[in-house]
Amino acid sequence: MWYAVGLDGGGTKTAVTVLDESGRTVHKFEADGINYNGRKAEDVEKSLGSIMAGLASACGSLEAIRQIAVGAAGVSNPAVPERLAAVIRGLGYSGGLRIVGDHETAFYGALEGSEGMILIAGTGSVCFGQNAKGQSGRTGGFGHLIDDGGSGYSIGRDLLAAAVRASDGRGPATAITALLAERHGLTTAQKIVGFVYSPTTGKKEIAALASLLSEACAQEDQTALEIANRSAVSLVELAVPLAHRLGLEQGTLAMAGSVLLKNSYVRLAFETQLQAILPSLRSAPAKLDAAAGAALLAWNLLQKEESPSGDK
Repeated sequence: MWYAVGLDGGGTKTAVTVLDESGRTVHKFEADGINYNGRKAEDVEKSLGSIMAGLASACGSLEAIRQIAVGAAGVSNPAVPERLAAVIRGLGYSGGLRIVGDHETAFYGALEGSEGMILIAGTGSVCFGQNAKGQSGRTGGFGHLIDDGGSGYSIGRDLLAAAVRASDGRGPATAITALLAERHGLTTAQKIVGFVYSPTTGKKEIAALASLLSEACAQEDQTALEIANRSAVSLVELAVPLAHRLGLEQGTLAMAGSVLLKNSYVRLAFETQLQAILPSLRSAPAKLDAAAGAALLAWNLLQKEESPSGDK
């Protein structure tokens, strides 16, 4: 028995799916994130060690795995795929290895490799698409420091900014202030600053605050509703130019990520704005998750007898 494995390595966690030689899902588990751009190197390597140990246990040995496909956040940095491959090889894996952006494996799962686009708004944000000619492209996904509009991180940052602006009179009073205090103990502007600049606060912790936006919007808080609308605008700005570039104005767009799937205010604003610009672009639920997409990619690479190239 041999196995094909898919890893969806996002900014905060890594989901793993294992397929057997018939293409049947036989094992799933999760580990910490493997994004070198957003985590300490030792934390990434610890997570990869845990993943490979879990795979060895699930499959009997690493030798039983013939192909691994890794969809990883942060691969825009050309050093990241090489580092990931080096660690995986160093942990004893010698089979096929393909490393691509996590948006590609999410696309593969959402649309099973057919033409269309996927818009991901989770911790970060990115849009990826492929047309019938096999031409592909992406918009966004360049990291939280310079990009990622409409993402969980962007929303979390906007919530914190709204609270401190309200505290000194630059912005209106907002329900966000009370929610930050009640849910996270951030009762003053000083505590917010301490949280933001603490060595233990990273992209993950700020993105986690995004769930408060729905609560504030439900209270009809104007500041929160503006943040939701602004986030939707940023996401539309990802989808529209890519649809034009690939000729997918009448294609299919799959939506993924916690912001679009769990925040109805952002999603409704996004769909309304997108419909006004591209009325023939259809929205559709993802068929498979990104980890399953990565595993399917790995399995198909073996079926097509392609040579793995992700670790070169």
